[in-house]
Amino acid sequence: MHDFRRLHVWQMARDLASKVERLAGAFPRHDQGLVANQLRRSTLSISANIAEGCGKDSPKELIRFLQIAAGSVAETENHLLLATDLGYIHPKTGDALVAQTVKIRRMLYRLKQSVAAREKSPTAGG
Repeated sequence: MHDFRRLHVWQMARDLASKVERLAGAFPRHDQGLVANQLRRSTLSISANIAEGCGKDSPKELIRFLQIAAGSVAETENHLLLATDLGYIHPKTGDALVAQTVKIRRMLYRLKQSVAAREKSPTAGG
């Protein structure tokens, strides 16, 4: 349906996943990978669901995957806040990453709105 690589929101989500991967590798050993693993998984899920949705045949399916990606954004934000509270991430870094998640969430919302509007358009699909 779409080339996900051209979507700015996917590019930002990919960038976030790269940043989180580098940070999570430095979390303390006593975390035993718990917070790091959850953070990695939720962050990877954002760009993966955007890409998967773009591979679907219908706008409704794309919107569903964008909604799943938005849920992963909220989960990622939660894990970033927790990791910051635990001292695993410097507060300034945590704030910057949370700001990036907020921007991604807004972009996903606008993309969902755009896809929904195109689907309702009388010229859609024609």
